[in-house]
Amino acid sequence: MNGLTILVVSNTAWSLYNFRMNLGISLKEHGYRVIMVSAPDEYVKRLEQAGFEHRSIEFDNAGVNPFRDLKLTFDLFRLYRRERPSVLLHFTIKMNIYGSIVGGLLSIPCISNITGLGSLFLDHNPVFRLARYLYAFALRFPITVFFQNADDRDLFIRKRFVQETKTALLPGSGIDLRRFRPRRTRAKRRYLFVGRLIQDKGIYEFVEAARLLRNRHPTAEFAVLGGLYTENPTAVSSSTLDGWIEEGLIRYLGSTDDVASELAAAECVVLPSYREGLSRVLLEAAAMARPIITTDVPGCRDVVDDGLTGFLCRSRDRSDLAAKMERMMRLPAAERTAMGKRGRRKVESQFDEKIVIDRYLKVINAVVDGR
Repeated sequence: MNGLTILVVSNTAWSLYNFRMNLGISLKEHGYRVIMVSAPDEYVKRLEQAGFEHRSIEFDNAGVNPFRDLKLTFDLFRLYRRERPSVLLHFTIKMNIYGSIVGGLLSIPCISNITGLGSLFLDHNPVFRLARYLYAFALRFPITVFFQNADDRDLFIRKRFVQETKTALLPGSGIDLRRFRPRRTRAKRRYLFVGRLIQDKGIYEFVEAARLLRNRHPTAEFAVLGGLYTENPTAVSSSTLDGWIEEGLIRYLGSTDDVASELAAAECVVLPSYREGLSRVLLEAAAMARPIITTDVPGCRDVVDDGLTGFLCRSRDRSDLAAKMERMMRLPAAERTAMGKRGRRKVESQFDEKIVIDRYLKVINAVVDGR
């Protein structure tokens, strides 16, 4: 063991467990002491059972209360000063902003990962404008800023939020090809939406497309997998969700830790998102050889070869989404299978999680060697 500490910092223990676990394992195998940092949730215990130390911080995930954000900054300062890590790895918007500022104040090398822009660049209210200025200030501190698609990187460079020489591209968070692999299952005529139930994910367009298609395709099932996210101002309300269910528009599957089984049971996975960093759901679906329908926007179109591994549709356009879903339904089963196989090959060659881990290790080792 080299005795050097790395803090992996994100908003939830759930995201650390599901998206950063193998990165943490690899870092430990290379001799680093790894501490996971997030707001507490039920996944803290799972991280600890997997052999990781965890430090909890109070965190307002979707809020824009300046006093809470100031408290978060002080909490991070105290934690970072106490642990004195060799490197900080930041994920999600608030950690990229406040964590990077604190890392800079304490002269701790940090690496940011822009996993997506969220509402920050989709909403133009004054609070989000302020947040964009904070981003521009904060990103002067990291030694490397990873982006998950070229569009986001180009936007940040064009807006002068980050120096181009600091930036690098990652193939999303990568995908564990052993965990997500094709299964021999008899897929239902199910068109599956997977994601948080918020407007930016395109849930309303999905439901309206289902409304347009259900009479013409009575055997098709339009299923939704994902939790309510009431902290977000654009979240679907429980009463709206209940209305969709009562009307028979969708089958609601709730939330699950076994996403792979639900993907395997789908004829096609549908994500009409407005913008992504690089969609994890689409990577998982493609890895499991499921054909995909998604929007022609950054972070979604990167995963799909239109007409080969799935179909692209226009963003915020329920009619075009419905047309692409119907086109998929009318394909022979053999062609849908071929689409899925081509998608799997694409993921294997471009989005293997090992690529992401190797790039992190290269940057981290360069920092450590330069100490």
